[in-house]
Amino acid sequence: MAAPRINGSGDGSLRRRLPRADRKRQMVEVGRRLFAERGFGSVTMEELAAAVGITKPLLYAYFGNKEQFYLACMAPAGDALVEAVVEAVRAAGSPGRALRRGLEAFFQVLDEDRAAWRVLFDETLPSSGPVAQQVALYRERLAGLVEAELLAQLGGRVSEEQREEVRALAAATFGAAEGLCRWWLREGRMEAQRAAHLLGTVLGDGLRGLAARAAADG
Repeated sequence: MAAPRINGSGDGSLRRRLPRADRKRQMVEVGRRLFAERGFGSVTMEELAAAVGITKPLLYAYFGNKEQFYLACMAPAGDALVEAVVEAVRAAGSPGRALRRGLEAFFQVLDEDRAAWRVLFDETLPSSGPVAQQVALYRERLAGLVEAELLAQLGGRVSEEQREEVRALAAATFGAAEGLCRWWLREGRMEAQRAAHLLGTVLGDGLRGLAARAAADG
């Protein structure tokens, strides 16, 4: 299916009709839809230029290259996801609820904007370079939130060995959330909040065991 075009074409009419900021915003919206539909690896700059209704040289003038254009398309989704999880964790009121609320926010954002998932977790993204670095930053921020909440649930003094276990568990938690999201979106058999609750329950049981062990060791 062809991506929608911005009003105007490569003949310069687009430049006359829209201020630069609005023009870039519309380019990002169209590019995001195309990347979400087909994936980073399957989309060329020629196709992106045609989709947004400008020439390829002009598209390069705006964004520099395909990676920079993708970063512009990815940023709103990534920032919104991190912000939603941060707000949910802060509003939880206790470490015991924070992880569950964070997972619920994670699934809710991706349930409401499926394109966000396809852009942020596209399996065709490069393994190095600016796009890979930005994706890694989003993952690190989310995993860091999980780690902080796990440490809060342990309470008191935490040994270096326990900190290492928490770091490992935080990475596993984010990996589990990402893996469950892939299954949930592919299969379509479970509501988003049910999936989040399921994962939160399993992880919560493990955390209670870890906290009990830490208390006994202390």
